[in-house]
Amino acid sequence: MMDVHDRLAQEHAEVAAPGSQDTSDEQGAQAGVGRRRFLGYILAAPTLAVAAQLGEAAVGPTPAHAAAGSLPELTELFDLNDMLTAAALPTAALITIHVNADGTASFALPRAEVGQGITTSTAMLIAEELDLPLEKVRVTLADARPELLFNQLTGGSNTTISTYTPIRVAAAIARKRLLEAAAELLGAEITTLTSKAGVIAAPNGRTATYGSLAEKAASRTTVRVAADLKPRSDFTVIGTARNRVDALASVTGRKQFAMDLHVPGASPAMVCRPPTINGTVRSVENLAAVRAMPGVTDVATISTGVAVRARTFGQCIDAVRALKVDWGPGTAERASDDTVLRELKAAEIPLAVPKLGPLAKTVEGSFTFHFASNSALEPNCAVADVRPGRAEIWAALKSPIVAQEAIAAKLGLLPGAVTVHVTEGGGSFGRKLFSDAALEAAEISKAMGKPVKLMWHRTDEFRQGRTHPMATSRVRATYALGKVLTYEQRHTSVSTDFGHGLGEIITASAAKLPVGDLTFSETMFTLTQQSPYDLGLTTQLLNEVDKGFNTGSMRNIYSPNVRCAQELIIDRLADEMGKDRLHFRRQLVKGDRARAVLDKVAELGDWGRQLPAGVAQGIAVHPEYHGVVAVLAEIDCRPETTGRHIPDAYTGPRVTKVVCAVDVGLAVNPKGLQAQMMGGIMDGIAITLTSGLHLKDGKFLEGSWDNYFYTRQWNTPPELEIVVMPPTSGEPGGAGELAVGAAAAAVACAYGAATGTMPTTFPLNHSGPLGFEPLPAVPPIPQSPTDGLDRAY
Repeated sequence: MMDVHDRLAQEHAEVAAPGSQDTSDEQGAQAGVGRRRFLGYILAAPTLAVAAQLGEAAVGPTPAHAAAGSLPELTELFDLNDMLTAAALPTAALITIHVNADGTASFALPRAEVGQGITTSTAMLIAEELDLPLEKVRVTLADARPELLFNQLTGGSNTTISTYTPIRVAAAIARKRLLEAAAELLGAEITTLTSKAGVIAAPNGRTATYGSLAEKAASRTTVRVAADLKPRSDFTVIGTARNRVDALASVTGRKQFAMDLHVPGASPAMVCRPPTINGTVRSVENLAAVRAMPGVTDVATISTGVAVRARTFGQCIDAVRALKVDWGPGTAERASDDTVLRELKAAEIPLAVPKLGPLAKTVEGSFTFHFASNSALEPNCAVADVRPGRAEIWAALKSPIVAQEAIAAKLGLLPGAVTVHVTEGGGSFGRKLFSDAALEAAEISKAMGKPVKLMWHRTDEFRQGRTHPMATSRVRATYALGKVLTYEQRHTSVSTDFGHGLGEIITASAAKLPVGDLTFSETMFTLTQQSPYDLGLTTQLLNEVDKGFNTGSMRNIYSPNVRCAQELIIDRLADEMGKDRLHFRRQLVKGDRARAVLDKVAELGDWGRQLPAGVAQGIAVHPEYHGVVAVLAEIDCRPETTGRHIPDAYTGPRVTKVVCAVDVGLAVNPKGLQAQMMGGIMDGIAITLTSGLHLKDGKFLEGSWDNYFYTRQWNTPPELEIVVMPPTSGEPGGAGELAVGAAAAAVACAYGAATGTMPTTFPLNHSGPLGFEPLPAVPPIPQSPTDGLDRAY
């Protein structure tokens, strides 16, 4: 019997080698195109300041691409990431790099660092083109800048893609200007000079540091110039594995998050929230008594509850728990998992292709995906100082322009009177696209007339925070004579809130209109859903219902659910057509890059090897934002594994091995990319196996991380291998969300193989016992623990 490696080698010979269409810079140079020259500006400033401009001065022809076996999907031609990149380019010249007198370069990044590592990758781009050591590049986060329009949104795995060329162009212009200044100072031809580690050297041995040239290289007026970018063959920083520039600050506790800031007069504040989703305050029975509690300085009713301000957060918790509030109904009153599921089922768009027997056969599936929490590891928080005629806000915000406009409107101020500082955040993946905490902090500060440090309790996040919406996916595929003829998918979801728009107030407002919100959702669905397989006549449609929940663009938006359902149906098709699940995918997959990552995980994961009964493999591939990833997962569903007991936990099946291969074109920092894949894999395991919210009587039962079973040590794969594929293009693709869908689907497929039953409800544990005692809804948060020894095991 031919083993898997021989079969892969045989099948691999039948297709073109991956990466045969190389679009690297040096490829163009070899073809006589010449190096890529871009335009930019030297800005009027005391020391050297530079910026990029939209467009290239000279660009080589676009490489031809091999024709696909079927008509391309819209996302193969133009996807959400392309839209975000195109929208950002017109204001690229407003983003500047400064070379300082101390020899450092500084750059205010108009994106949010929430743990994904973009400050490191950005510093690497600048260090590469500027020939400056990485430790001499200072990347900070820019305040809200409305003039940037669409160029200050962090989302859609777009940061590195949209900033890759503008940042490199600006750095290349800075280096060119420094060389010109050095040529004059050192009395040498510019072509004879070399730059390395922030020092320019002449053939005669004379040198000049960037710091000594920073003022001389500056301009009194803004000057338009052109500069060449380095060819990839000269890279010494981009594409190399680097530690994060903020790693030391993170592990030593010196990194500054919103709650670490010392804003004069800002005292802790928290909010007493309703027992059901989005309930309202009718009255407060014991206002005077709570105001008299130790440490409490202020109590005020706001739009989302009753706010308290005190000397410490412990005193805030005591006050929140003591409040006696008469609550009005919420927006999801009496709703439960069952009622929402019935609503979704009723709203499903009918399938169009009838069952075609007897000549063709049909495979169908109906899948349910329950609510999932979008809580970040760092609680939702913000600092606000609102005074007459002005306001100043500090928060981790991925859409700070919208936050500034919304806060100004809430306070009755002009946007220019509101200063929004973007702080680093401890996690997000969609959560911090919304400025919920910043808006609340501003409202509280205005009501109390004092600065506040607002922090949400963990329970606030799980019960009143943002969630990934509950959804169903109905799929039907037909096949005949060994070929898939049609594929239909009807995805129906609780309404997804896109109130952040594309990062500015116009689209943010449009996304909230009574009809505009569904239109916006359908657009986002169309621009993000891309099938990796040629499945004949393919349609994927979205319908959304029920706006009563606080939802958001949680990591990967629709893709994990859509991909999971599709990969499970692919397994069913392979089985019914008598084909190996891997080789069936290889026959259907579009493009060499997807086939290459599939081959890699199959090889490293030893696809098809003999496993004990109850243990099995699953495999999946996911293309997105000019990147593609494949994941192979092994799962153990044997009774001795699923039946093990851990206090206050749901155990169930365990993922024992994961192999991931990722191709993002050009990986700026392969080490950071591996970390992104690791996080995405843990997300995928969680949403398939254990992490879901239970809705009952208008509220979620989960109240914190201890009863929301995100992937934990007992379900983290002991074997994990992540392979970054060699560069297949000269530019980076998206990475932040890429692994989630493939990992979720691979785990689901492995579970189906191990149990012999295709799973249809996710997470798998949702219909089982809770595994915890739900916290009461009144008071809305639990008492702070006084002794944690009972949790140490």
